Amino acid sequence: MGLSRSARRNFGLFLVTIPVLAFIYAPILWLLISSISTRAELLNVPIHWIPQNPTLKNYVDILTPGTATSEVASAFKITLRNSLFIASTVTIISLVFGGIAAYALVRMRFPFRQPLLIGLLGTRMIPEVSLVIPLYIVAARLKLLNTPYILIATYLSFALPFAIWLMATFFESIPYELEDAARIDGASWLQIIYRIIVPISTPGIVSTALFVFLTAWDEFFYALIFTNTLAAKTVPVAIAEFSGRYVVDISAMMAGGMLAVLPPVLLALIFQRYIVSGLTAGAVKS
Repeated sequence: MGLSRSARRNFGLFLVTIPVLAFIYAPILWLLISSISTRAELLNVPIHWIPQNPTLKNYVDILTPGTATSEVASAFKITLRNSLFIASTVTIISLVFGGIAAYALVRMRFPFRQPLLIGLLGTRMIPEVSLVIPLYIVAARLKLLNTPYILIATYLSFALPFAIWLMATFFESIPYELEDAARIDGASWLQIIYRIIVPISTPGIVSTALFVFLTAWDEFFYALIFTNTLAAKTVPVAIAEFSGRYVVDISAMMAGGMLAVLPPVLLALIFQRYIVSGLTAGAVKS
């Protein structure tokens, strides 16, 4: 008995999906394999696709560096802490102030409200390279170079408008009747936001938080220009420094890459239920 038309179609889609998934996950798999391989195995010809002598030494050197550990690998743990602090701060500020601004743009009526909302999205179209010189001059005069605060301020300049625009789409899908009922009960606008808007918009807020966190966590260009010391150096810059002028510490670079991947992946796994619903919630108006 042959397969039905629907079954054949599903099987065909499955066959098409296999190379797509392989294209997506093959680099990640190779990153993991390389991180537990020795330098000799990585440079071996032919390549050892499966490590013959797997080791966790690369992770040990980064997390608990010893006297024989390279300077770049020893400093990687500090850059992880810097990136976590910067990305978390940018995310929290974007959610708090972005949420209040998004609510005002959606619910309050004032002139040029719609052009202002579109203008916020337009800031994402400004090339980073066009802003680096004026930002560098301002940072130098304020003595903020080589501090995490210049990166926080810089990342907020493009993460906050994006967060406002994204959360505004979620807030707009909430019925006005819920807020009217709360006002009748004597609730202030702040109480309405934190007791009604925030709980209902949790999937959208979580999705926004993840996008903002990833934006700050992965940013490389400004971090490279504004930081030269361990006081504010971030993970993307530290990974790039594994590639020196005369030698490339491939195994340590791969281990660092795996450690850099973990925080975003863990956040996505923890909040995946909210992310899936949040990506579609703002697209449907009540």
